[in-house]
Amino acid sequence: MGARPRPGLNGWILGVYNVLFLPVLLFLLPGLIRRLVRRGNYREKFGQRFGLYSQTDRQRLSTGKWVWVHSISVGETLVALKLARALRARDGKVKVFLSVTTSTGFALARQSAPDWLEVAYNPVDAPWVVARVLDLVRPVGLVLIEGELWPNLLAAAVRRGIPVSLANARMSPRSERRFLRFKPMVGWLFAAMESVCVAEPEDVERWRRLGAGNVVHTGSIKFDLAVAGNADADLERTEALRELLRPFCRDREQRFCLVAGSTWAPEERVLALAFKRLSAEVPGILLVLVPRHVERAGELERELTALGLAVVRRSLLPGEGAPARCDVLLVDTTGELRHWYALADMVFVGKSLPGIREVGGQNPAEPAALGKAVVFGPHMENFEAVVSGLVRERAALPVPDAEHLEEALVRLAGAVEERGEMGVRAITVLAPHQGATERTALQLAGGFQWMDR
Repeated sequence: MGARPRPGLNGWILGVYNVLFLPVLLFLLPGLIRRLVRRGNYREKFGQRFGLYSQTDRQRLSTGKWVWVHSISVGETLVALKLARALRARDGKVKVFLSVTTSTGFALARQSAPDWLEVAYNPVDAPWVVARVLDLVRPVGLVLIEGELWPNLLAAAVRRGIPVSLANARMSPRSERRFLRFKPMVGWLFAAMESVCVAEPEDVERWRRLGAGNVVHTGSIKFDLAVAGNADADLERTEALRELLRPFCRDREQRFCLVAGSTWAPEERVLALAFKRLSAEVPGILLVLVPRHVERAGELERELTALGLAVVRRSLLPGEGAPARCDVLLVDTTGELRHWYALADMVFVGKSLPGIREVGGQNPAEPAALGKAVVFGPHMENFEAVVSGLVRERAALPVPDAEHLEEALVRLAGAVEERGEMGVRAITVLAPHQGATERTALQLAGGFQWMDR
């Protein structure tokens, strides 16, 4: 590749961004703090968001060859962890500095972090803050997961000669149109990338039109996570969850299980009402409800209980004196969604029904690649490429609204063969993504300054 453009050529744009950044941050800060408090554990390592680290952390980061992997929440963190392991496998000396934004992502990353993985909070994108973190970590490469382009972080890394890459990058047609409108101002962000590893072949030209040079189709690490879901460790975790359900099975070996993943309000109420009809058609059905934001668990429990449903929280299991009845298992823990998908007889993918404040759909590939019958609403813009493939091959069932969702779930619940055929077709659609993690690691490692530091 030729020399990448220097962000100084667009210094006035960066200057305007920084002038606006502080007042915008101060305006948003009360809401951000409320969100942190609501999600819990906000005090732990809070200073890292402003580049402030303990002496112990500074000593640990002062030696070694670090790759900085920049993530956001749980979904991106799962991708980051898989990629981190692949990078480590390629070079046993490399260490990974994994930064995340949310406390749930932070907790997930720290659950079983090896000694070569340092988990921290993402710094706010102020020039003096990102400079402090870069001075401390001195990474040989910066990897941004999916598309988090923070101008000051990117500019500071490029000025220091640190190669910056995107992994598992996505670009919807809507996002491309928005960026193209402002390409004279943001084009340098895309052109400065050492490489862009995209999930779908349709995304290659979109990134190139925005100015990215080295764009490679590697497949989706998220989908590779799902295809690799039969690893021994995953099977053990899935079986452990199955054991949690045994007290509620009583006279049956296993209950018919509808898993609703990453739901948003008011989808939970829609599903609860559908469940009432389903329970008449499928005796013993269990609804496993996994809301996108676990801090909503309290309000959801109250809402579902008011509808006459027996609700049990996942965080209370296993425990003494399990209730005799459970209609809805409310998952108020993180990092288990794909294992609940593995137990499902059919799946609803959330953030997809009309009436949601922020639509766009969550990831349908994990349950699909596990061979599950998947249903979702009309708003799946965030995963347009994979959704179109699943729908085209009749490997997933889209529904236009809540009424049709209920009808689809009732019909599929009684159609064992159809569910099985949908699952087989879904596995076929997503099989090409297998190996995406290793392909991405290979592409990224080629651009890192392995021998320079």
